[in-house]
Amino acid sequence: MSSTTAPTAQQGFLGWVERTGNRLPDPVLLFVYFIGVLVALSVIASLAGWSAAHPAEIDPETGTNRIVIVESLLSTENLRRLLTLVPETFTHFPPLGMVLTVMLGAGVAERSGLFAAAMQASVAKAPRFWLTPAVAFACMMANHAADAAFVVMIPLAAIIYHAAGRHPLVGIGVSFAAVSGAFSANLMPGQLDALLLGITEAAVQTVFGDYTVNIAGNWYFIAAMLCAYLPVIWYVTDRVVEPRLGTYDSALAGDDAPTEDGPEDITAGQKRGLRNAALAALALSALWVFLTIGPVAPLVDPDAPAEAQLNPLYRSLLPFFLLVFLVPGYVYGRAAGTIGDHRDLIEMMSGAMKDMAYYLVLSFVAAHFVAMFDWSNMGLVLAVTGADALKASGLPMWAMLVAILFFGAALNLLIGSASAKWSVLAPVLVPMLMLVGISPEMTTAAYRVGDSATNIVTPLMVYFPLILIFCQRWNRHFGLGSLTAMMMPYFIGIMAAGVAVTVTWVVFDLPLGPGVGVFLDALPGSG
Repeated sequence: MSSTTAPTAQQGFLGWVERTGNRLPDPVLLFVYFIGVLVALSVIASLAGWSAAHPAEIDPETGTNRIVIVESLLSTENLRRLLTLVPETFTHFPPLGMVLTVMLGAGVAERSGLFAAAMQASVAKAPRFWLTPAVAFACMMANHAADAAFVVMIPLAAIIYHAAGRHPLVGIGVSFAAVSGAFSANLMPGQLDALLLGITEAAVQTVFGDYTVNIAGNWYFIAAMLCAYLPVIWYVTDRVVEPRLGTYDSALAGDDAPTEDGPEDITAGQKRGLRNAALAALALSALWVFLTIGPVAPLVDPDAPAEAQLNPLYRSLLPFFLLVFLVPGYVYGRAAGTIGDHRDLIEMMSGAMKDMAYYLVLSFVAAHFVAMFDWSNMGLVLAVTGADALKASGLPMWAMLVAILFFGAALNLLIGSASAKWSVLAPVLVPMLMLVGISPEMTTAAYRVGDSATNIVTPLMVYFPLILIFCQRWNRHFGLGSLTAMMMPYFIGIMAAGVAVTVTWVVFDLPLGPGVGVFLDALPGSG
């Protein structure tokens, strides 16, 4: 299904998207402009008295919902924050520590040759036909690793496609769409289910008192999402994206791109290194299993509620990925001859950090934009105002859920965190739809569809600049517009498939998970 025809990047709607996007300034400067616009909007909204009632916080003095107003970013308090909290704003940027930590290990695995040798060994005889669905499936399942999947799976997919003799940017497109655009799709519930449905439960309790939401209440739905998204991603990749990109030109690669041209015979030293690396990875995995189910089990919290007992395990995945790349990369390099001593190891880790120099600059301005948006309260007021508009629309049930889906998708263009948006929306949307007979789990499912689809086309998504850096390793001229144009077909396909799954679930009243349906039999406390 793959193609090596000449690229058609300058044709049609996607060509217009690419040309327009590439005319934009460098993403660093773009975020500076965004900050300027945000400051101006905050001043205008503050003067206009734009406000909303917080759906989940009560004012102790009045006994009513606390009124949240948009605050000017030029106010004394916000200026003080901006000028005195610069180091904290930068270093507390959520993706920063995740990216740098994992890249310490991934840089060793790549520079030692482990990634390239493993891909050569695995794809030399692999059918090209099945490469795209295999990568897409693996990346969707990797969503259980949360943000770590962005740092690990996406650059790895580029190497896989390159080693298979296909365009490495196609690998980035497949993996980005699966990891981010299909963020909630999976065969099994995980920490994201615990997080979002935990927020849903709290939202129900704000109106109906004591109520327990089934933590597996979206299990069947997210499994159906995976089944629906997989063929969409496969078709878009092999029929739309790859023909458009054409044949890969290694002359466009950045200085740090791998230089292997595709599968080839590996040496005896590489085979020995791969065996040693596999044994090291198995030993590390066994250690993590022991720490989870062993007699002490520090990665399990038995005192926490059932849905949160594995949270320490989920949070430990970051150091696990660091070690599972670092240790196998080192033992591979020793056997293959690419690492002589510890000095070579330190040099490889340092080189990985050098590659992140641009990302550090970009993170500095992006972190301040995200923080200032939060300080202004504009995100919360926008969310509440939009939710109130949905409530007043009078739409039928299925249309209401589709409207919530699109509202979540649009809001995601401005606010990247799924849990942050749901923390604000859920106290309004969940009780509102329960009053018309829709279960809280169904409302959560509809929100999840829209929340993830637009991840792959918004530069304000915190990992979007990092994906652009991954692309520029293979094509140094690849710009913001190029990435947006590459991901636009995925967005359209994923969004259409998500809407179809949501409408199908409501129309046929299918079970969302064990013992959970689309509609409520009765409101909590009604007897």
